[in-house]
Amino acid sequence: MMKIMMFGVRDDERAAAKEWAEKNNVEVTFSTDILTLDTVEQLKGYDGVTTQQSIKFDEGVYERLNELGIKQIAQRSAGFDMYNLEQARKSNIIISNVPSYSPNSIAEYAVTSALQLVRKTHLIDQKVKEQDFRWQKPIMSREVKSLEVAIIGTGRIGQITARIFKAFGCKVVGYDLYPNEQAKEYLEYKDSVEDAVKHADIVSIHMPATDDNYHLFNEDLFGAFKQDAVFVNTARGSIVDTKALLRALDSGKLFGAALDTYENESIYFPKDCRDKEITDPMMIELMERDDVILTPHIAFYTDIAVQNLVEGGLDAALSVIKTGTCETRVN
Repeated sequence: MMKIMMFGVRDDERAAAKEWAEKNNVEVTFSTDILTLDTVEQLKGYDGVTTQQSIKFDEGVYERLNELGIKQIAQRSAGFDMYNLEQARKSNIIISNVPSYSPNSIAEYAVTSALQLVRKTHLIDQKVKEQDFRWQKPIMSREVKSLEVAIIGTGRIGQITARIFKAFGCKVVGYDLYPNEQAKEYLEYKDSVEDAVKHADIVSIHMPATDDNYHLFNEDLFGAFKQDAVFVNTARGSIVDTKALLRALDSGKLFGAALDTYENESIYFPKDCRDKEITDPMMIELMERDDVILTPHIAFYTDIAVQNLVEGGLDAALSVIKTGTCETRVN
């Protein structure tokens, strides 16, 4: 019987993995460790591995995997920027991801976060906890239907986000390096990011992290935003210059920001930090501000998404074992 090790296993993944193992007649072993040079020795006698790395990967692991006879790493997420794809290829290691595990989950969360800021429900909740039930201008909101929304990145998630906003009656515009006809049903394409954001009341980003878009949303780009815009990031933290974001909030250029990702998140997300001092001053400020909703990279986190991620990672690992490649390889 073939054997696959799952690293970085959470309790919520186990049921789906056991069901997959029984269905595919594969022995699946769980480890809560992350895959490192110290833990890679656990893979002696195994045929494949799936993991969920969130921090930069130790490149020495690639060669050791090759020595152990393992030809792949199946990442259980869409993001794979923690891997050196060229170095992995040189060691004959295939890296794969799960590119589309539940775009609805993330799209719904992006819209929900935007609605919280626009309708000021987070501020209303604070007032209720204080037993202040007055109708006051600071908690008076705007109608969502009256707003323009910019979708930056119109792949699977971006298209669904656009469709939901369109259903509210919003005008939806978008930008993508690779526009597609299907998305035009829900949005009007603009020629640049700057053109897309300049009249938008809500800007929601849905782009993968690349070297080219590192800190794309910087001081200059935030300067192009409409006054009092709402900014939503359920994509990747590295796309946003957090210092520039904070300055845009301080100046009033941005009314608020909903951040499910943060550029330095790997130190804290998704970990129990109740007994740990948070020393990152930018993260402390994001957590303390009334105009920021910060969540721990959790937009994807639904029952369907978890099942799809587990199955996608295990399917990729098994495919490489059986055929030498897989449809979701990224190198």
